[in-house]
Amino acid sequence: MEDFLIVGTITTPHGVHGEVKIFPQTDDTRRFKKLKEVYLDTGKEKYLLHPESVKYFKQFVIIKFKEFNSMNEVEGLRNKNLMVDREHAVKLQKDEYFISDLIGVKVYREDDSLLGELYDVLQTGANDVYLVKKEDGKEVLLPAIKECIKEVDMENRTMKVFVMPGLED
Repeated sequence: MEDFLIVGTITTPHGVHGEVKIFPQTDDTRRFKKLKEVYLDTGKEKYLLHPESVKYFKQFVIIKFKEFNSMNEVEGLRNKNLMVDREHAVKLQKDEYFISDLIGVKVYREDDSLLGELYDVLQTGANDVYLVKKEDGKEVLLPAIKECIKEVDMENRTMKVFVMPGLED
């Protein structure tokens, strides 16, 4: 499991005082108001940042960090991820999982035969869809609903599923 979880990606500077526009990658955008610190992942290093103010604009979050005071200082941050350590992550409800933790889980049918490996999750709005790559390279899309996802064992990194008729064709 990852030690850090992505909560958003910086898209552009916003204004001239060092604010940045962020595309959230979390289900709960209100969490940004509660953040006391966040890590900026440059690809080489992680820098600890401290939000000073948070605003919302359409689907974006606009944050002013204490560490930056001008547009020039944040110009190079485009497409950089903001992360929190697992200790400061949102608390999950029963049967909720972080997407990054699901990636790589082995997926088995109800008869214990291997279906494949979960390699991505699509967030559709109605329900998530798990993308599973079979051993032959073909892909199966499984709706993340109770009728399909029977059991998730994060300790053993396995999932037991019911594949609805037509999904494997």
